[in-house]
Amino acid sequence: MTATGFFTDTTVCIGCKACEVACKQWNQLPADGDFFSGRSYDNTIHLEATTWRHVAFVERSVPLSGRTTAHPFSWLFMSDVCKHCRRAGCLEACPTGAIIRTEFESVYVQPDVCNGCGYCVVACPFGVINRRQDDGRAWKCTLCYDRQRDGMEPACAKACPTDSILFGPVEELKRHAELRLAELHRKGVTEAYLYGMKEEDQPGTEGLHAFFLLLDRPEVYNLPPDPAVPTKSCAVSWGCMALAAAGMVAAGMVAVRRGGEK
Repeated sequence: MTATGFFTDTTVCIGCKACEVACKQWNQLPADGDFFSGRSYDNTIHLEATTWRHVAFVERSVPLSGRTTAHPFSWLFMSDVCKHCRRAGCLEACPTGAIIRTEFESVYVQPDVCNGCGYCVVACPFGVINRRQDDGRAWKCTLCYDRQRDGMEPACAKACPTDSILFGPVEELKRHAELRLAELHRKGVTEAYLYGMKEEDQPGTEGLHAFFLLLDRPEVYNLPPDPAVPTKSCAVSWGCMALAAAGMVAAGMVAVRRGGEK
C-alpha cells in the first residue's frame, strides 16, 4: 500500500480554521478553545487530545518578503497536525501495542487497546499526542483512517478552501513541494524552505509523512528545530553508562589495591 500524508503550504493558508472545524465535526471531537487566549485570533493554542488540527496565528514585527512599510507587520498562518513520523516515538514507547502503523503508513492509536499510561505523550518530539481528561486515553490525528479505507481524503484537506493542505501519496507530495519551493524562490521569496520532508534534514525522525513549507524559523511556528525520538539517543546513553560502570570498577580496584598495600 502506498504511503499517504499531508503537504501543508503555509504561504497560502488564510487562517480560516475550516480544517479545525472539519476535523472536529468528522471525528466528533468536543469543543474547546472557547476563551480569549490573548494570542491574536488563536484560541485553541496548540494540538491537544481534542484538537487534532490547530491553526496557528503568528504575529510578527517584520513585513512580508519584498515589502517595505513604515510600520512593519505581518501574519503567518499554519495548520499543524500529527506528523505521522517514519520513526514514531509514540509507537516505540507504547507498551501495550495500542499504537500501530496502518497500511497507509500512518500512525494510529487504537482506543480499545490504549490503557492511558502516557508513555507516548512524553515520547513525541512534537508534543502532538495527549490524554483526554474524561477517559484518560491518548488521542491524536488518525489521518482520517476511516475515510481513507473508503477511498476518501481526510476531512481537513477536503475542507481547505485554498489547498494549503494537500493530501496524497507522499512521493507525489514531495515532488509538488519541491516545485512550489522553486516557484517561490524564483519570485524572490528566498526565505521559504521545506520542513520535515527529507530524512537528512530530520534524522531524528527519519522524515515526516506530514511536512510543511515555512517562511520563518521552526520555533516561530512552535515546531522543534531538530526533533528526535527518545530512542535515537539510547546508544549514547548506554555508552555513557558503560563508561561510568567501567570507571567505578577501576576506582574500586584501585581502592582495594591501596588497601592491600597498607
